[in-house]
Amino acid sequence: MSPVLAGVLQLTALVAALALAYRPLGDHMAAVYSSPRHLRVEKVLYRCIGADPDARMRWPAYLRGVLAFSVAGVVFLYLLQRLQGGLPLSLGFASISPDQAFNTAASFVTNTNWQSYSGEQAMGHVVQTAGLAVQNFVSAATGMAVAIALIRGFAIPRALDSARAGGTPLRTGEIGNFWADLVRGTVRVLIPIAVVGAVVLVACGAIQNFSGIHDVGQLLHGPAMGGHQQANGGAVASQEVIKELGTNGGGYFNANSAHPFENPDAFTNLFEIFLILVIPFALTRTFGRLVGNVRQGYAVLATMGIIWLGFTALMMWTEFAHGGPALQAAGAAMEGKETRFGVGSSALFSVATTLTSTGAVDSFHSSFTAFGGGLQLLGMMLGEIAPGGVGSGLYGMLVMAVIAVFIAGLMVGRTPEYLGKKIGTREIKLAACYLLVTPTLVLGFTAASMVLPDALGSMLNTKALGAGSHGFSEVLYAFTSGANNNGSAFAGLDANTPWYNTTIGLAMLLGRFLPMVFVLALAGSLAEQQPVPETAGTLRTEKPLFAGLLVGTLLIITGLTYFPALALGPLAEGLS
Repeated sequence: MSPVLAGVLQLTALVAALALAYRPLGDHMAAVYSSPRHLRVEKVLYRCIGADPDARMRWPAYLRGVLAFSVAGVVFLYLLQRLQGGLPLSLGFASISPDQAFNTAASFVTNTNWQSYSGEQAMGHVVQTAGLAVQNFVSAATGMAVAIALIRGFAIPRALDSARAGGTPLRTGEIGNFWADLVRGTVRVLIPIAVVGAVVLVACGAIQNFSGIHDVGQLLHGPAMGGHQQANGGAVASQEVIKELGTNGGGYFNANSAHPFENPDAFTNLFEIFLILVIPFALTRTFGRLVGNVRQGYAVLATMGIIWLGFTALMMWTEFAHGGPALQAAGAAMEGKETRFGVGSSALFSVATTLTSTGAVDSFHSSFTAFGGGLQLLGMMLGEIAPGGVGSGLYGMLVMAVIAVFIAGLMVGRTPEYLGKKIGTREIKLAACYLLVTPTLVLGFTAASMVLPDALGSMLNTKALGAGSHGFSEVLYAFTSGANNNGSAFAGLDANTPWYNTTIGLAMLLGRFLPMVFVLALAGSLAEQQPVPETAGTLRTEKPLFAGLLVGTLLIITGLTYFPALALGPLAEGLS
């Protein structure tokens, strides 16, 4: 079987699996977030954290809950790392340095999982399980909660205002209860799927234990030939499944999903891609159900699907057919690819991670062709909304839908509306602020790094490649990944320095929570409106025409924002 055919068959199998899971999972999440009942275990958790799950929140109170919980998570994870040297099951590892502990705490709380360290050489079992794995669950649940809050802004008050988010009907201006949404997303959605997924991974060969460091054989080549090779054990399967399911991405090992302990074979590789995509795609069904029109969910799904399939096709083409005698002799750009998976699987995994906020890798992104690396960058620059991160992809797409209907309204001279809510001055300002946050962080920090000698010294590949376009791409990728809460890296950049640990940490925090401020403010503004009736002039946002308008809006806005930076990096390298 040719590698191209194998890649196409894997893509077909993946689409079929996602289609089978789409309706039941989407309907289940809609039921979870609109149920009036609390499970017994949920009531115990509410008592432990002192929260009233039946209290209704307007958007400022909801935002305070998000920020308070996240700040507590950063502080706890920071202290856990700083105290690691004195903890049991630390495997003899020392405490983490202050700048790296800050960077890692910010990374996992913001659902970024950027790692400027080698997991198997820095983190013990307690930090990995009680710190990093826990944040994999709750950071994903936080993103889902914010997305549900925005959906309620569109849906309430409507015919569905009898749907409940914890016990009593929502009133005008209320968008739910953060603590109830957080707990329900964790207990009823993420944990059940993660348990099943972990069993699948263990059955396929992923490890799950608390063993220490042990010898696994002698080194047969290299300067250390004859020495002993060592490996850690760990609760790998359980962390691997939530790292993908929650679009987190931080690996137990430095090689991430290219490590056989995390990703044993071709089946688990495809299974992990499925885990990355299943909740973000299914949330469009949840959206359609909660707003009372499933066709609206299908329109958003179509937009996401068009972009995802387009990027996948382009990535496979660039990696299979890139010019050059060495690449043609190999049949494709094989450098940096995991030989167990090949180009097709590596390209599919790469697109899935960079179009979501996952950051997991089964290949070396820095070794992709120049245009392949450019596609990875562009996927993140779109805002990771095709289908995007768990929760963040959907609310990012809905913000872009607001922009699209505003543009359509300008074209025909009509007040823009979306889902029966008018898009006025306040709504468009909030949407515009949402769009400006990430480019400001990415381009600002990248520009600063290009003029500081210490920051320039971290570009390990600059001298080797002469002109330095690849070195610039490394820095641009790092801040694009951080500010968009992705977490993957080109890996040719030495990011474990005080400058990059601090600035990327700030980019992750600001890139996560400033957009949430604007999303929740937009949800509150929409929730205060009474729905307007449809007329002959209302834009039909469930039609293919609107999906096409939304795709065009996304590509044009992103292109105008980032094209100069892309021209200096991957485009210059690819055309040289």
